Amino acid sequence: MADNCWRLGVVSFLNSKPLIAGLDVDPRVRLILDVPAKLAPRLDSADVDAALVPVIDVMAEHRDWRIVSDACVGCDGETLTVRVFSRRPAESIRRLHVDGDSHTSVALAQIIWREQYGQTLEIVPFASAGSPDECEAVLLIGDKVVNHGLIGFDVQTDLGSAWKSMTSLPFVFAVWAAPSGLDGSALSPLLSQARDRGVASATAIAADFGPALGWPVALAQRYLTARLKFTLGDRQRAGMARFLALAKSYDLVASDKELEFV
Repeated sequence: MADNCWRLGVVSFLNSKPLIAGLDVDPRVRLILDVPAKLAPRLDSADVDAALVPVIDVMAEHRDWRIVSDACVGCDGETLTVRVFSRRPAESIRRLHVDGDSHTSVALAQIIWREQYGQTLEIVPFASAGSPDECEAVLLIGDKVVNHGLIGFDVQTDLGSAWKSMTSLPFVFAVWAAPSGLDGSALSPLLSQARDRGVASATAIAADFGPALGWPVALAQRYLTARLKFTLGDRQRAGMARFLALAKSYDLVASDKELEFV
């Protein structure tokens, strides 16, 4: 905590807005916006005190992080914004070009294809494709899913729906994490209170922020109020535990690490 001000790294997507309601005007907080995959390195380098990071990044072998809040970004079924777009049926996909913004979603796709179809996907950065025409399937996350502009990718797999069908459990994409040495006793209630404000005003948040991020208002409101889940409860923890157990079994995360909570 620098100068009595919490430096919080948060994703710049619509899905984070309910988690930071009111924090932009809180003198105890400075918000630093970035894409999910870049927030973990910011936390590594102490650019921020805590960050909303992909769940799988908390499990990296070189990190000693704890989950410091019961606020999260998750789903209990369809997400709308974590999707594989493909030119062929899901069971026929062999190579997946991935949006590098979220490590958790990439791992989730690999697990679903292994579990559901017995296929080990070849993962390729979407940025390395000369054009979308060279891709058979693309994983996109976040606001760009709403206006992706992909032509000819008529088969869509929502990874939240696929996970719920496979496990009957919710899924958690991102959590607030901080180094284990940080005293999170004051930060945890601050983040919970922001989440509670955001959930209570999600309809207004969708109308205020959705259009600038490419969302039709009605769709943004359905997304924030009916699709996403923002509380890390017992079922969400069970979903995280199942995901990480599968990730370990496929060597996607360090096998000797466990999640730690404040």
